[in-house]
Amino acid sequence: MGNSAIKAHLENSQKTGIFQLTGKGLPEFPEELQRLTGNLRTVDLSSNKIEVLPAAIGNFLQMKSLTLNCNKLTSLPDEIGKLKKLETLLLNGNQLTQLPSTVGQLKALRTLSLSGNKFREFPGGLGSLRHLDVLDLSKNHIQAVPAEVAALQAIEINLNQNQISVVSAEVSTCQRLKVLRLEENCLELASIPVSILTNSQVSLLSVEGNLFEVKNMRDLEGYEKYMERFTATKKKFA
Repeated sequence: MGNSAIKAHLENSQKTGIFQLTGKGLPEFPEELQRLTGNLRTVDLSSNKIEVLPAAIGNFLQMKSLTLNCNKLTSLPDEIGKLKKLETLLLNGNQLTQLPSTVGQLKALRTLSLSGNKFREFPGGLGSLRHLDVLDLSKNHIQAVPAEVAALQAIEINLNQNQISVVSAEVSTCQRLKVLRLEENCLELASIPVSILTNSQVSLLSVEGNLFEVKNMRDLEGYEKYMERFTATKKKFA
């Protein structure tokens, strides 16, 4: 990837506030972007070979969207927490195993996508993200949904294609949670907390591809209550 190509992109980005350079084999976050810390709002460096996100990422104070899908990131710097205007953080298809606690400082964050990484545990410290709408943790190695999930403000949590065998009943106390995706995990029917059916806001509980037949959910206490919410939501969007 020649410097002249990056330079041409930079000139354009100065006007638009958008820098997009995908599938170019970049080995690192382009240092040249530092010249645009004051006005870059959107950065997409997907499908490159970036292994490290530099601490200088914390200087991009106007950034609203950061996309680094399909790179080789194994961690994030603490400085990511300085991006107070960041609304979208897409890190699918990397090698992340955990998040720095400073991610909890991203007060404007609405979408956090971590699909296809190497998480073995549900990341903690996300309860402070009061505007988080969508959390995607699909295609990881997570084995349990812990009680701490109760603090989340997310409307949708995607945990498809993990190794989950335990779901805390506390998930039913998530105030805004409407969609919970748990397809292709290791759940037994008895692992589904009844409170999600009887006493939660969840109107779409997706559990295909686990260790039970979905039709057997009809026998669970509260299934009818859940179906009322499911049908009401369906009508709303029909």
